[in-house]
Amino acid sequence: MIISNFSRKAAKAMDTETERIIGQYEGSEKGPLLICLGGMHGNEPAGVQALDILFKLLELEPETNPSFSFRGRLIGLRGNVRASRRKMRYLEKDLNRMWTTENIARVKAAPHSALQAEDLELKEMITIIEHNVETYQPDKIVLLDLHTTTAYGGIFSIATDDPESVEIAVELHAPVVKGMLEGIRGTTLHYFNSDNFNRPTVGVCFESGQHDEPLSVNRAIAAIINCMRTIGCVRAEHVENRHDSLLIEYSKDLPKVLELIMCHEIQPGDDFHMMPNYENFQKVRKGELLAHDRHGAIYAQADGRILMPLYQQQGDDGFFLIRTVGEEEDWPTLPPPSEGTASHTSGDNGHPPV
Repeated sequence: MIISNFSRKAAKAMDTETERIIGQYEGSEKGPLLICLGGMHGNEPAGVQALDILFKLLELEPETNPSFSFRGRLIGLRGNVRASRRKMRYLEKDLNRMWTTENIARVKAAPHSALQAEDLELKEMITIIEHNVETYQPDKIVLLDLHTTTAYGGIFSIATDDPESVEIAVELHAPVVKGMLEGIRGTTLHYFNSDNFNRPTVGVCFESGQHDEPLSVNRAIAAIINCMRTIGCVRAEHVENRHDSLLIEYSKDLPKVLELIMCHEIQPGDDFHMMPNYENFQKVRKGELLAHDRHGAIYAQADGRILMPLYQQQGDDGFFLIRTVGEEEDWPTLPPPSEGTASHTSGDNGHPPV
């Protein structure tokens, strides 16, 4: 594994208990710069663990497979290091809502003493990323942002509008959810584009399962390896079928492509509480009681499937409603909500349904 002197010094200088840089691996042949982020939220350790294992595997691969070759440079970074020490999603603000050009310019210009915890996390990450872009000068940049969810029920990928993003997401053998960036702002997928890096740049997010599910780590490893194959870092014959099989088996009963219907945005002081036992991709009917907050009951605005229901104290989004693209679905029978019950819909305090 190749780690630059800059990387060692940068990691050592950080006021964190855990190094930012998980690892770096560079092939003899020029290729894309693949940036893998794990633990963007401090209570999501699977991506970090997966990257740690992956770099160990890459170190051993040439010994067990002399014909193995690697194109490009791979760098694995921990996201919210400070929050991970306390196993919290974030300390002061959601790090994955801060990736805007204006915000990055602000944290770059501000003195260290003026920055909050997540500001420092962002500044440290963007410094390392920009250094790698400057020193490697890749023709293409690919971001793979690894996440997990509080709910069980399935894995999925989030793609941007870029056709290559969709292509990479499809090759991860998980449902691809389109339109998610319309419901939120300031994510890594919003920032990692060709305009911000002055070269072809594409991003994909992969959700490998529930936070504490052991197999979430295995699925994240499989997703990274499949991504490396798709963008040409490794040859297809050097990727074992078990990586495909693991992802295909877990998502075999789920739709292939879905799109956003709406996002329920949580406002400060809402006291949001999700109804128990919802899982990712669970079907819901229009009028089904999904949650409560200080305004009253919250019902589904449309038939669809629920995604990322919030079962933790921290978070800006209570749930997402999505629907299958290009397939007819059967829906469970649901009695209408009781008349006279206080209720509101996400359109009142979030994004209206599309």
